[in-house]
Amino acid sequence: MNEDKRRRYSAPVVDGIAKAPSRAMLRATGFTDEDFVKPQVGIASTWSRVTPCNMHIDGLAREAGAGADAAGGKSVIFNTITISDGIANGTEGMKYSLVSREVIADSIETVAGCEGFDGLVAIGGCDKNMPGCLMGLARLNRPSVFVYGGTIQPGPGHTDLISVFEAVGAYTKGDKRLIEVEQVEKVAVPGPGSCGGMYTANTMASAIEALGMSLPGSSAQNAVSEDKLADCRAAGAAVLDLLERDIKPSDILTREAFENAITVVIALAGSTNAVLHLMAMAHTIGVPLSLEDFTRIGKRVPVLADVRPSGHYLMSELVAIGGIQPLMKTLLEEGLLHGDCLTVTGRTLAENLADVAPYPDEQNIIRALDRPIKKDSHLRILYGNLAPTGAVAKITGHEGTHFSGKARVFASEEGATAGIMEGTVVAGDVVVIRYEGPRGGPGMREMLTPTSAIMGRGLGNDVALITDGRFSGGSHGFVVGHITPEAQQGGPIALVEDGDEIVIDAENNTITLKVSEQAMIDRHARWQAPAPRYTRGVLAKYARTVGSASQGAVTDGD
Repeated sequence: MNEDKRRRYSAPVVDGIAKAPSRAMLRATGFTDEDFVKPQVGIASTWSRVTPCNMHIDGLAREAGAGADAAGGKSVIFNTITISDGIANGTEGMKYSLVSREVIADSIETVAGCEGFDGLVAIGGCDKNMPGCLMGLARLNRPSVFVYGGTIQPGPGHTDLISVFEAVGAYTKGDKRLIEVEQVEKVAVPGPGSCGGMYTANTMASAIEALGMSLPGSSAQNAVSEDKLADCRAAGAAVLDLLERDIKPSDILTREAFENAITVVIALAGSTNAVLHLMAMAHTIGVPLSLEDFTRIGKRVPVLADVRPSGHYLMSELVAIGGIQPLMKTLLEEGLLHGDCLTVTGRTLAENLADVAPYPDEQNIIRALDRPIKKDSHLRILYGNLAPTGAVAKITGHEGTHFSGKARVFASEEGATAGIMEGTVVAGDVVVIRYEGPRGGPGMREMLTPTSAIMGRGLGNDVALITDGRFSGGSHGFVVGHITPEAQQGGPIALVEDGDEIVIDAENNTITLKVSEQAMIDRHARWQAPAPRYTRGVLAKYARTVGSASQGAVTDGD
Protein backbone atom coordinates (compact mmCIF):
# COMPACT_ATOMS: atom_id res chain seq x y z
CA MET A 1 0.00 0.00 0.00
CA ASN A 2 1.46 3.35 -1.00
CA GLU A 3 2.23 5.61 2.00
CA ASP A 4 3.45 8.62 0.00
CA LYS A 5 0.68 11.22 0.09
CA ARG A 6 2.46 13.09 -2.70
CA ARG A 7 1.53 10.20 -5.04
CA ARG A 8 -2.20 10.25 -4.33
CA TYR A 9 -3.11 10.12 -8.03
CA SER A 10 -0.17 8.39 -9.71
CA ALA A 11 0.09 5.44 -7.33
CA PRO A 12 -3.22 3.87 -8.43
CA VAL A 13 -2.00 4.08 -12.04
CA VAL A 14 1.46 2.50 -11.64
CA ASP A 15 1.72 0.59 -8.33
CA GLY A 16 1.31 -3.17 -7.94
CA ILE A 17 1.36 -6.24 -10.16
CA ALA A 18 -1.97 -5.40 -11.75
CA LYS A 19 -0.47 -2.20 -13.17
CA ALA A 20 2.35 -3.91 -15.07
CA PRO A 21 0.67 -3.03 -18.41
CA SER A 22 0.57 0.64 -17.40
CA ARG A 23 4.24 0.58 -16.47
CA ALA A 24 5.08 -1.17 -19.74
CA MET A 25 3.49 1.66 -21.69
CA LEU A 26 5.31 4.28 -19.63
CA ARG A 27 8.67 2.54 -20.01
CA ALA A 28 8.36 3.13 -23.74
CA THR A 29 8.11 6.88 -23.04
CA GLY A 30 11.31 6.85 -20.96
CA PHE A 31 10.22 5.88 -17.43
CA THR A 32 12.76 3.87 -15.39
CA ASP A 33 12.22 1.76 -12.28
CA GLU A 34 13.13 4.77 -10.12
CA ASP A 35 10.55 6.99 -11.83
CA PHE A 36 7.60 4.83 -10.79
CA VAL A 37 8.03 5.77 -7.13
CA LYS A 38 8.26 9.52 -7.79
CA PRO A 39 5.35 12.00 -7.77
CA GLN A 40 4.29 12.63 -11.35
CA VAL A 41 4.09 16.24 -12.50
CA GLY A 42 2.13 16.95 -15.67
CA ILE A 43 3.52 19.84 -17.71
CA ALA A 44 0.63 21.29 -19.72
CA SER A 45 2.20 23.06 -22.70
CA THR A 46 0.30 25.35 -25.03
CA TRP A 47 3.10 25.19 -27.60
CA SER A 48 2.27 25.49 -31.28
CA ARG A 49 3.46 27.22 -34.42
CA VAL A 50 0.02 28.81 -34.75
CA THR A 51 1.08 32.07 -33.14
CA PRO A 52 4.21 33.91 -31.93
CA CYS A 53 2.66 34.03 -28.45
CA ASN A 54 3.23 30.28 -28.05
CA MET A 55 5.93 29.33 -30.55
CA HIS A 56 8.65 29.14 -27.86
CA ILE A 57 6.68 27.34 -25.15
CA ASP A 58 8.01 23.88 -26.04
CA GLY A 59 11.38 25.00 -24.73
CA LEU A 60 9.80 26.49 -21.62
CA ALA A 61 7.94 23.23 -20.99
CA ARG A 62 11.20 21.30 -21.09
CA GLU A 63 12.71 23.70 -18.55
CA ALA A 64 9.71 23.27 -16.24
CA GLY A 65 10.03 19.50 -16.60
CA ALA A 66 13.73 19.67 -15.75
CA GLY A 67 12.91 21.69 -12.66
CA ALA A 68 10.37 19.13 -11.48
CA ASP A 69 12.76 16.23 -12.18
CA ALA A 70 15.64 17.88 -10.31
CA ALA A 71 13.37 18.39 -7.29
CA GLY A 72 12.55 14.68 -7.12
CA GLY A 73 9.50 14.37 -9.34
CA LYS A 74 8.88 12.74 -12.70
CA SER A 75 7.68 15.20 -15.31
CA VAL A 76 5.41 14.29 -18.19
CA ILE A 77 4.91 16.94 -20.87
CA PHE A 78 1.61 17.04 -22.75
CA ASN A 79 0.04 19.56 -25.08
CA THR A 80 -3.20 21.41 -25.26
CA ILE A 81 -4.38 23.69 -28.05
CA THR A 82 -4.12 27.38 -28.70
CA ILE A 83 -5.63 29.70 -31.29
CA SER A 84 -4.55 33.18 -32.35
CA ASP A 85 -6.92 36.08 -31.85
CA GLY A 86 -4.52 38.37 -33.67
CA ILE A 87 -4.65 36.22 -36.79
CA ALA A 88 -8.37 35.36 -36.68
CA ASN A 89 -9.75 38.77 -35.72
CA GLY A 90 -12.43 40.03 -38.06
CA THR A 91 -13.11 36.60 -39.58
CA GLU A 92 -15.59 33.80 -38.98
CA GLY A 93 -12.75 31.85 -37.40
CA MET A 94 -12.68 34.27 -34.46
CA LYS A 95 -15.87 32.61 -33.23
CA TYR A 96 -13.67 29.76 -32.00
CA SER A 97 -11.58 32.05 -29.78
CA LEU A 98 -13.56 32.10 -26.53
CA VAL A 99 -14.63 28.52 -27.23
CA SER A 100 -10.94 27.56 -27.04
CA ARG A 101 -10.85 28.61 -23.38
CA GLU A 102 -13.31 25.83 -22.58
CA VAL A 103 -11.54 23.31 -24.83
CA ILE A 104 -8.23 24.03 -23.10
CA ALA A 105 -9.73 23.64 -19.64
CA ASP A 106 -11.48 20.44 -20.74
CA SER A 107 -8.31 18.99 -22.24
CA ILE A 108 -6.09 19.68 -19.22
CA GLU A 109 -8.71 18.18 -16.93
CA THR A 110 -9.08 15.20 -19.27
CA VAL A 111 -5.38 14.36 -19.63
CA ALA A 112 -4.43 14.90 -15.99
CA GLY A 113 -7.54 13.17 -14.71
CA CYS A 114 -6.91 10.16 -16.92
CA GLU A 115 -3.15 9.82 -16.44
CA GLY A 116 -3.06 10.37 -12.69
CA PHE A 117 -0.69 13.32 -12.42
CA ASP A 118 -0.11 14.33 -8.81
CA GLY A 119 0.72 17.94 -9.58
CA LEU A 120 0.84 20.22 -12.60
CA VAL A 121 2.62 23.11 -14.25
CA ALA A 122 0.61 24.89 -16.95
CA ILE A 123 2.36 27.27 -19.35
CA GLY A 124 0.24 29.73 -21.31
CA GLY A 125 1.11 32.57 -23.62
CA CYS A 126 -2.04 34.05 -25.10
CA ASP A 127 -5.44 35.47 -24.25
CA LYS A 128 -7.62 32.35 -23.85
CA ASN A 129 -5.08 29.70 -22.99
CA MET A 130 -4.17 31.44 -19.73
CA PRO A 131 -7.65 31.46 -18.17
CA GLY A 132 -8.23 28.08 -19.81
CA CYS A 133 -5.15 26.70 -18.04
CA LEU A 134 -6.27 28.14 -14.71
CA MET A 135 -9.75 26.71 -15.09
CA GLY A 136 -8.26 23.29 -15.83
CA LEU A 137 -6.00 23.49 -12.77
CA ALA A 138 -8.90 24.65 -10.63
CA ARG A 139 -11.12 21.77 -11.72
CA LEU A 140 -8.44 19.22 -10.86
CA ASN A 141 -7.48 20.98 -7.61
CA ARG A 142 -4.06 19.34 -7.39
CA PRO A 143 -0.87 21.19 -6.39
CA SER A 144 -0.16 23.40 -9.39
CA VAL A 145 1.75 26.41 -10.69
CA PHE A 146 0.99 28.56 -13.72
CA VAL A 147 3.80 30.01 -15.84
CA TYR A 148 3.34 32.90 -18.27
CA GLY A 149 5.19 32.51 -21.56
CA GLY A 150 6.28 36.15 -21.48
CA THR A 151 5.88 39.32 -23.50
CA ILE A 152 7.17 40.09 -26.98
CA GLN A 153 9.71 42.80 -27.75
CA PRO A 154 8.43 45.90 -29.57
CA GLY A 155 9.05 46.39 -33.24
CA PRO A 156 11.05 49.33 -34.62
CA GLY A 157 9.43 52.67 -33.94
CA HIS A 158 7.72 51.38 -30.79
CA THR A 159 5.29 49.35 -32.90
CA ASP A 160 3.23 46.30 -32.04
CA LEU A 161 0.32 44.33 -33.47
CA ILE A 162 -2.22 47.06 -32.70
CA SER A 163 -0.07 49.45 -34.76
CA VAL A 164 -0.84 47.24 -37.77
CA PHE A 165 -4.60 47.14 -37.13
CA GLU A 166 -4.74 50.91 -36.79
CA ALA A 167 -2.52 51.44 -39.84
CA VAL A 168 -5.16 49.63 -41.91
CA GLY A 169 -7.80 52.07 -40.66
CA ALA A 170 -5.53 55.01 -41.45
CA TYR A 171 -5.04 53.64 -44.98
CA THR A 172 -8.78 53.53 -45.64
CA LYS A 173 -9.03 57.15 -44.51
CA GLY A 174 -6.20 58.12 -46.83
CA ASP A 175 -3.74 59.04 -44.07
CA LYS A 176 -1.30 56.23 -44.91
CA ARG A 177 -0.05 54.85 -48.18
CA LEU A 178 -0.11 51.10 -48.86
CA ILE A 179 3.66 50.91 -48.64
CA GLU A 180 3.55 52.49 -45.17
CA VAL A 181 1.09 49.83 -43.97
CA GLU A 182 3.32 47.12 -45.42
CA GLN A 183 6.34 48.58 -43.64
CA VAL A 184 4.56 48.41 -40.27
CA GLU A 185 3.26 44.91 -41.03
CA LYS A 186 6.77 43.58 -41.65
CA VAL A 187 8.37 44.80 -38.40
CA ALA A 188 5.69 45.16 -35.72
CA VAL A 189 5.78 41.52 -34.52
CA PRO A 190 9.49 40.67 -34.38
CA GLY A 191 9.52 37.31 -32.58
CA PRO A 192 8.17 35.10 -29.78
CA GLY A 193 5.96 36.38 -27.02
CA SER A 194 2.52 37.79 -26.31
CA CYS A 195 1.27 41.09 -27.71
CA GLY A 196 3.23 43.86 -26.08
CA GLY A 197 0.74 46.24 -24.46
CA MET A 198 -1.52 45.77 -21.45
CA TYR A 199 -3.78 43.77 -23.71
CA THR A 200 -5.53 40.61 -22.56
CA ALA A 201 -2.46 38.36 -22.38
CA ASN A 202 -0.41 40.66 -20.15
CA THR A 203 -3.53 41.58 -18.19
CA MET A 204 -4.34 37.94 -17.42
CA ALA A 205 -0.71 37.10 -16.63
CA SER A 206 -0.71 39.94 -14.09
CA ALA A 207 -4.07 38.86 -12.68
CA ILE A 208 -2.86 35.27 -12.23
CA GLU A 209 0.26 36.43 -10.41
CA ALA A 210 -1.92 38.61 -8.18
CA LEU A 211 -4.11 35.56 -7.52
CA GLY A 212 -1.02 33.79 -6.18
CA MET A 213 -0.94 31.04 -8.81
CA SER A 214 2.34 32.15 -10.44
CA LEU A 215 5.74 32.61 -8.87
CA PRO A 216 6.60 36.25 -8.11
CA GLY A 217 7.71 38.04 -11.26
CA SER A 218 6.33 35.48 -13.72
CA SER A 219 3.89 37.93 -15.31
CA ALA A 220 6.50 40.55 -16.19
CA GLN A 221 9.32 38.81 -18.05
CA ASN A 222 10.37 38.87 -21.66
CA ALA A 223 9.47 35.71 -23.56
CA VAL A 224 13.05 35.17 -24.67
CA SER A 225 15.16 35.69 -21.56
CA GLU A 226 17.14 33.89 -18.90
CA ASP A 227 14.60 35.13 -16.35
CA LYS A 228 11.82 33.26 -18.10
CA LEU A 229 13.84 30.03 -18.30
CA ALA A 230 14.63 30.33 -14.59
CA ASP A 231 10.95 30.98 -13.85
CA CYS A 232 10.02 27.73 -15.58
CA ARG A 233 12.64 25.68 -13.72
CA ALA A 234 11.53 27.19 -10.42
CA ALA A 235 7.88 26.45 -11.20
CA GLY A 236 8.63 22.77 -11.77
CA ALA A 237 10.45 22.59 -8.44
CA ALA A 238 7.71 24.56 -6.67
CA VAL A 239 5.14 21.87 -7.49
CA LEU A 240 7.14 19.34 -5.46
CA ASP A 241 7.11 21.73 -2.50
CA LEU A 242 3.35 22.22 -2.89
CA LEU A 243 2.89 18.44 -2.97
CA GLU A 244 4.89 18.12 0.25
CA ARG A 245 2.73 20.78 1.92
CA ASP A 246 -0.50 19.61 0.22
CA ILE A 247 -1.26 23.16 -0.96
CA LYS A 248 -3.90 23.11 -3.70
CA PRO A 249 -5.52 25.77 -5.90
CA SER A 250 -8.54 25.85 -3.58
CA ASP A 251 -6.22 26.99 -0.78
CA ILE A 252 -4.95 29.86 -2.93
CA LEU A 253 -7.93 30.88 -5.08
CA THR A 254 -10.03 32.47 -2.34
CA ARG A 255 -12.45 35.36 -2.67
CA GLU A 256 -9.77 37.67 -1.25
CA ALA A 257 -7.32 36.47 -3.91
CA PHE A 258 -9.81 37.34 -6.64
CA GLU A 259 -10.24 40.79 -5.09
CA ASN A 260 -6.45 41.18 -5.28
CA ALA A 261 -6.54 40.24 -8.96
CA ILE A 262 -9.29 42.76 -9.71
CA THR A 263 -7.33 45.46 -7.89
CA VAL A 264 -4.16 44.81 -9.88
CA VAL A 265 -6.05 44.68 -13.19
CA ILE A 266 -7.58 48.08 -12.47
CA ALA A 267 -4.30 49.67 -11.41
CA LEU A 268 -2.71 48.38 -14.63
CA ALA A 269 -5.56 49.66 -16.88
CA GLY A 270 -6.13 46.05 -17.94
CA SER A 271 -8.42 44.49 -20.52
CA THR A 272 -12.20 44.14 -20.23
CA ASN A 273 -11.68 40.44 -20.89
CA ALA A 274 -10.40 40.17 -17.32
CA VAL A 275 -13.97 40.61 -16.13
CA LEU A 276 -15.14 37.65 -18.20
CA HIS A 277 -12.20 35.41 -17.33
CA LEU A 278 -11.95 36.16 -13.61
CA MET A 279 -15.63 35.39 -13.16
CA ALA A 280 -15.21 32.12 -15.10
CA MET A 281 -12.17 31.14 -13.02
CA ALA A 282 -13.98 31.99 -9.79
CA HIS A 283 -16.97 29.93 -10.89
CA THR A 284 -14.71 26.97 -11.57
CA ILE A 285 -13.18 26.98 -8.09
CA GLY A 286 -16.52 27.73 -6.41
CA VAL A 287 -15.86 31.33 -5.32
CA PRO A 288 -18.80 33.74 -5.65
CA LEU A 289 -17.82 36.68 -7.86
CA SER A 290 -20.11 39.07 -9.72
CA LEU A 291 -20.08 42.21 -11.83
CA GLU A 292 -20.92 44.21 -8.70
CA ASP A 293 -17.56 43.24 -7.19
CA PHE A 294 -15.77 45.05 -10.01
CA THR A 295 -17.81 48.17 -9.30
CA ARG A 296 -17.29 47.96 -5.54
CA ILE A 297 -13.52 47.51 -5.78
CA GLY A 298 -13.24 50.00 -8.64
CA LYS A 299 -14.54 52.85 -6.49
CA ARG A 300 -11.39 52.81 -4.37
CA VAL A 301 -8.67 51.64 -6.79
CA PRO A 302 -7.04 54.15 -9.17
CA VAL A 303 -5.58 53.55 -12.62
CA LEU A 304 -1.82 54.02 -12.27
CA ALA A 305 -0.25 52.48 -15.39
CA ASP A 306 0.37 54.59 -18.48
CA VAL A 307 0.32 51.59 -20.82
CA ARG A 308 -1.04 50.74 -24.22
CA PRO A 309 -3.62 50.68 -25.70
CA SER A 310 -4.89 53.82 -23.96
CA GLY A 311 -1.46 54.94 -22.72
CA HIS A 312 2.07 55.09 -24.04
CA TYR A 313 4.25 52.27 -22.75
CA LEU A 314 4.67 48.60 -23.60
CA MET A 315 5.03 45.62 -21.26
CA SER A 316 8.71 45.18 -22.10
CA GLU A 317 9.29 48.67 -20.72
CA LEU A 318 7.43 47.78 -17.52
CA VAL A 319 9.58 44.63 -17.28
CA ALA A 320 12.70 46.80 -17.45
CA ILE A 321 11.73 48.82 -14.35
CA GLY A 322 10.74 45.87 -12.18
CA GLY A 323 7.44 44.50 -13.46
CA ILE A 324 4.31 44.53 -11.34
CA GLN A 325 5.87 43.59 -7.97
CA PRO A 326 6.67 47.19 -6.88
CA LEU A 327 3.15 48.21 -7.89
CA MET A 328 1.67 45.39 -5.82
CA LYS A 329 3.80 46.41 -2.84
CA THR A 330 2.52 49.98 -3.13
CA LEU A 331 -1.07 48.75 -3.30
CA LEU A 332 -0.48 46.49 -0.30
CA GLU A 333 1.00 49.30 1.79
CA GLU A 334 -2.02 51.44 0.91
CA GLY A 335 -4.33 48.72 2.23
CA LEU A 336 -5.70 47.87 -1.23
CA LEU A 337 -4.51 44.24 -1.29
CA HIS A 338 -5.11 41.33 1.06
CA GLY A 339 -1.59 40.50 2.18
CA ASP A 340 -2.51 37.33 4.05
CA CYS A 341 -3.48 35.41 0.89
CA LEU A 342 -1.50 32.20 0.36
CA THR A 343 0.51 31.82 -2.87
CA VAL A 344 2.31 29.04 -4.74
CA THR A 345 5.53 29.93 -2.95
CA GLY A 346 3.95 28.55 0.22
CA ARG A 347 4.21 32.06 1.66
CA THR A 348 1.67 34.85 1.80
CA LEU A 349 1.48 37.69 -0.68
CA ALA A 350 2.81 40.09 1.95
CA GLU A 351 5.78 37.82 2.63
CA ASN A 352 6.54 37.59 -1.09
CA LEU A 353 6.53 41.39 -1.39
CA ALA A 354 8.47 42.19 1.80
CA ASP A 355 11.85 42.76 0.14
CA VAL A 356 10.66 44.20 -3.18
CA ALA A 357 12.43 47.45 -4.08
CA PRO A 358 10.44 50.45 -5.38
CA TYR A 359 10.49 51.60 -8.98
CA PRO A 360 13.36 53.84 -10.11
CA ASP A 361 12.66 57.52 -9.38
CA GLU A 362 12.91 58.56 -13.04
CA GLN A 363 10.31 56.13 -14.42
CA ASN A 364 7.00 57.43 -15.84
CA ILE A 365 5.17 54.18 -16.51
CA ILE A 366 3.53 53.67 -13.12
CA ARG A 367 2.12 56.79 -11.48
CA ALA A 368 2.19 57.54 -7.76
CA LEU A 369 -1.05 57.06 -5.88
CA ASP A 370 -1.42 60.80 -5.36
CA ARG A 371 -1.34 61.55 -9.10
CA PRO A 372 -3.24 58.72 -10.79
CA ILE A 373 -4.21 58.60 -14.44
CA LYS A 374 -7.75 58.05 -13.21
CA LYS A 375 -8.89 58.20 -9.60
CA ASP A 376 -11.13 55.17 -9.92
CA SER A 377 -11.58 52.17 -12.20
CA HIS A 378 -11.54 52.29 -15.98
CA LEU A 379 -13.66 49.11 -16.00
CA ARG A 380 -17.22 50.37 -15.75
CA ILE A 381 -20.14 48.04 -15.21
CA LEU A 382 -23.14 49.69 -16.85
CA TYR A 383 -26.82 48.97 -16.38
CA GLY A 384 -29.97 50.38 -17.94
CA ASN A 385 -32.84 49.52 -20.23
CA LEU A 386 -30.29 48.54 -22.91
CA ALA A 387 -28.36 46.23 -20.54
CA PRO A 388 -30.67 45.07 -17.73
CA THR A 389 -28.20 42.44 -16.51
CA GLY A 390 -25.07 44.44 -17.16
CA ALA A 391 -22.46 45.52 -19.67
CA VAL A 392 -18.72 46.19 -19.43
CA ALA A 393 -17.09 49.40 -20.64
CA LYS A 394 -13.43 50.40 -20.73
CA ILE A 395 -13.34 54.13 -20.02
CA THR A 396 -9.87 55.38 -19.18
CA GLY A 397 -10.81 59.05 -19.14
CA HIS A 398 -9.16 59.89 -22.48
CA GLU A 399 -12.52 59.29 -24.18
CA GLY A 400 -14.55 61.38 -21.76
CA THR A 401 -17.20 59.83 -19.54
CA HIS A 402 -20.41 60.65 -21.43
CA PHE A 403 -21.55 59.95 -24.97
CA SER A 404 -24.90 60.55 -26.64
CA GLY A 405 -25.56 59.67 -30.25
CA LYS A 406 -27.74 58.04 -32.87
CA ALA A 407 -27.69 54.29 -33.35
CA ARG A 408 -26.09 52.84 -36.47
CA VAL A 409 -27.10 49.18 -36.30
CA PHE A 410 -25.25 46.15 -37.72
CA ALA A 411 -26.08 42.47 -37.33
CA SER A 412 -22.45 41.33 -37.48
CA GLU A 413 -18.88 42.47 -37.02
CA GLU A 414 -18.25 42.23 -40.77
CA GLY A 415 -21.17 44.55 -41.51
CA ALA A 416 -19.96 47.11 -39.00
CA THR A 417 -16.38 47.00 -40.29
CA ALA A 418 -17.56 47.59 -43.84
CA GLY A 419 -19.76 50.48 -42.66
CA ILE A 420 -16.83 52.10 -40.89
CA MET A 421 -14.36 51.59 -43.73
CA GLU A 422 -16.80 52.84 -46.38
CA GLY A 423 -17.71 55.98 -44.45
CA THR A 424 -21.28 55.00 -43.55
CA VAL A 425 -20.39 55.52 -39.90
CA VAL A 426 -19.96 59.22 -39.16
CA ALA A 427 -19.24 61.44 -36.17
CA GLY A 428 -22.04 61.31 -33.62
CA ASP A 429 -22.95 57.67 -34.31
CA VAL A 430 -23.23 54.90 -31.76
CA VAL A 431 -22.24 51.80 -33.69
CA VAL A 432 -24.39 48.86 -32.52
CA ILE A 433 -23.02 45.39 -33.30
CA ARG A 434 -25.38 42.61 -32.24
CA TYR A 435 -25.84 38.86 -32.59
CA GLU A 436 -22.18 38.50 -31.61
CA GLY A 437 -22.77 37.28 -28.05
CA PRO A 438 -21.76 33.88 -26.63
CA ARG A 439 -24.82 32.18 -28.11
CA GLY A 440 -25.59 34.47 -31.01
CA GLY A 441 -22.18 34.56 -32.63
CA PRO A 442 -21.73 31.98 -31.42
CA GLY A 443 -18.49 32.58 -29.56
CA MET A 444 -18.56 36.26 -28.54
CA ARG A 445 -15.98 37.57 -31.00
CA GLU A 446 -13.68 40.46 -30.16
CA MET A 447 -14.41 43.69 -31.99
CA LEU A 448 -10.77 44.67 -32.51
CA THR A 449 -11.12 45.16 -36.27
CA PRO A 450 -14.00 47.70 -36.09
CA THR A 451 -12.56 49.53 -33.06
CA SER A 452 -9.17 49.78 -34.79
CA ALA A 453 -10.90 51.00 -37.95
CA ILE A 454 -12.65 53.72 -35.94
CA MET A 455 -9.35 54.84 -34.43
CA GLY A 456 -7.54 54.62 -37.75
CA ARG A 457 -10.17 56.78 -39.45
CA GLY A 458 -9.77 59.45 -36.77
CA LEU A 459 -13.22 58.92 -35.24
CA GLY A 460 -12.04 57.76 -31.81
CA ASN A 461 -13.38 60.85 -30.04
CA ASP A 462 -16.55 61.13 -32.12
CA VAL A 463 -18.02 57.62 -32.32
CA ALA A 464 -19.04 55.11 -29.65
CA LEU A 465 -19.38 51.37 -30.20
CA ILE A 466 -21.59 48.97 -28.24
CA THR A 467 -21.97 45.23 -28.66
CA ASP A 468 -23.07 41.98 -27.09
CA GLY A 469 -19.69 40.70 -28.24
CA ARG A 470 -16.48 41.61 -26.47
CA PHE A 471 -13.26 43.53 -27.08
CA SER A 472 -9.62 42.77 -27.52
CA GLY A 473 -7.36 44.15 -24.85
CA GLY A 474 -6.00 46.23 -27.72
CA SER A 475 -9.31 48.00 -28.28
CA HIS A 476 -9.68 51.55 -27.06
CA GLY A 477 -12.07 54.41 -27.57
CA PHE A 478 -15.61 54.82 -26.21
CA VAL A 479 -16.58 51.15 -26.26
CA VAL A 480 -19.13 49.07 -24.34
CA GLY A 481 -19.27 45.28 -24.63
CA HIS A 482 -20.72 42.20 -22.93
CA ILE A 483 -24.22 43.72 -23.19
CA THR A 484 -26.65 41.30 -21.56
CA PRO A 485 -29.07 39.77 -22.20
CA GLU A 486 -27.57 39.28 -25.65
CA ALA A 487 -29.52 39.82 -28.87
CA GLN A 488 -29.91 36.10 -29.61
CA GLN A 489 -31.89 35.77 -26.38
CA GLY A 490 -34.13 38.73 -27.19
CA GLY A 491 -32.23 41.25 -25.09
CA PRO A 492 -33.00 44.93 -25.67
CA ILE A 493 -29.97 45.30 -27.96
CA ALA A 494 -31.92 43.17 -30.47
CA LEU A 495 -34.63 45.84 -30.59
CA VAL A 496 -32.50 48.91 -31.36
CA GLU A 497 -33.28 50.63 -34.66
CA ASP A 498 -31.20 53.00 -36.77
CA GLY A 499 -31.55 56.55 -35.50
CA ASP A 500 -32.53 55.65 -31.92
CA GLU A 501 -30.81 57.85 -29.37
CA ILE A 502 -28.40 56.05 -27.02
CA VAL A 503 -26.86 57.68 -23.96
CA ILE A 504 -23.80 56.21 -22.24
CA ASP A 505 -22.93 57.68 -18.84
CA ALA A 506 -19.72 56.25 -17.35
CA GLU A 507 -19.99 58.44 -14.24
CA ASN A 508 -23.38 57.08 -13.19
CA ASN A 509 -22.69 53.73 -14.89
CA THR A 510 -25.77 53.71 -17.11
CA ILE A 511 -26.53 52.87 -20.72
CA THR A 512 -29.92 54.06 -21.90
CA LEU A 513 -31.93 53.60 -25.08
CA LYS A 514 -34.18 56.64 -25.45
CA VAL A 515 -37.21 54.68 -26.60
CA SER A 516 -40.48 54.39 -24.69
CA GLU A 517 -41.31 51.25 -22.77
CA GLN A 518 -44.38 50.67 -24.90
CA ALA A 519 -42.36 50.96 -28.11
CA MET A 520 -39.95 48.37 -26.76
CA ILE A 521 -42.84 46.04 -25.92
CA ASP A 522 -44.21 46.44 -29.45
CA ARG A 523 -40.79 45.80 -31.01
CA HIS A 524 -40.27 42.70 -28.88
CA ALA A 525 -43.63 41.33 -29.96
CA ARG A 526 -42.47 41.55 -33.59
CA TRP A 527 -38.98 40.19 -32.94
CA GLN A 528 -38.00 36.65 -33.89
CA ALA A 529 -34.80 34.93 -32.87
CA PRO A 530 -32.56 34.17 -35.85
CA ALA A 531 -31.94 30.51 -36.61
CA PRO A 532 -28.74 29.14 -35.04
CA ARG A 533 -25.75 29.80 -37.28
CA TYR A 534 -24.31 26.34 -36.55
CA THR A 535 -26.17 23.10 -35.91
CA ARG A 536 -23.25 20.66 -35.70
CA GLY A 537 -19.76 20.68 -34.23
CA VAL A 538 -18.08 22.56 -31.43
CA LEU A 539 -19.73 25.93 -32.11
CA ALA A 540 -23.17 24.34 -31.97
CA LYS A 541 -22.33 22.55 -28.72
CA TYR A 542 -20.96 25.77 -27.29
CA ALA A 543 -24.06 27.77 -28.22
CA ARG A 544 -26.29 25.19 -26.52
CA THR A 545 -24.31 25.11 -23.26
CA VAL A 546 -22.77 28.55 -22.75
CA GLY A 547 -24.13 30.91 -20.13
CA SER A 548 -24.42 34.68 -19.99
CA ALA A 549 -21.39 36.94 -20.38
CA SER A 550 -22.49 38.61 -17.14
CA GLN A 551 -21.59 35.34 -15.39
CA GLY A 552 -18.34 34.60 -17.23
CA ALA A 553 -19.73 32.76 -20.29
CA VAL A 554 -19.02 29.34 -18.78
CA THR A 555 -20.21 26.05 -20.25
CA ASP A 556 -20.55 24.12 -17.00
CA GLY A 557 -22.88 26.46 -15.16
CA ASP A 558 -25.78 25.46 -12.99
